[in-house]
Amino acid sequence: MTRRGSYAKGVARRGEILESALDVIGRKGYQNASLKQIAEVVGVTPAALLHYFGSKEELFTEVLRTRDEHDLMSPQPSDPADAKAAFVDVIRRNAEVPGVVELFSRLSVDAVDPEHPAHRYFLDRSERLRESIAVAFESGDERRAALDPDTMARVIQAVSDGLQLQWMIDRSVDMPGIIEALMDVLYPPTPEATSPPAEPTPEA
Repeated sequence: MTRRGSYAKGVARRGEILESALDVIGRKGYQNASLKQIAEVVGVTPAALLHYFGSKEELFTEVLRTRDEHDLMSPQPSDPADAKAAFVDVIRRNAEVPGVVELFSRLSVDAVDPEHPAHRYFLDRSERLRESIAVAFESGDERRAALDPDTMARVIQAVSDGLQLQWMIDRSVDMPGIIEALMDVLYPPTPEATSPPAEPTPEA
């Protein structure tokens, strides 16, 4: 096999491992998703997994990247109303895979260490998320952001991540509903948009 063909095969195999790991973690949970279980689904040995990923932490970091790539496959709306719906929909889908939510929350704590494989992932992800929120929720004629774009994006991100922790402890927490309500408060209609139309001036 040529070097190029071998590389392409390795990339494909790596992608297959990540998809399988994402599925196993989503179904069985973070704590129950061992390298052995993931390897069995893919049909390789745990040692083979570490051939593609230097450690379990690196594998799990790449699993989160894969999850994010799935979310980005959907069309990215530019209209604020559509952007809000899209963001809430992502949170709603996350509630269907509690194991992935647990993985995200646990790695976000471990990634405080600059040497952790997930440290750069969380920095880059946060920056992209804030940029997308800031662009999607710019002030306009119909609505006006209550905070400056960067602060607004950070508040939404902080509440979203914090709600995931609450939801893992208490599944009755309505993550999508709370985020939707928060966005309505942070991005309210302008007074002009809510004012009733002016009465026609009677002719003299």
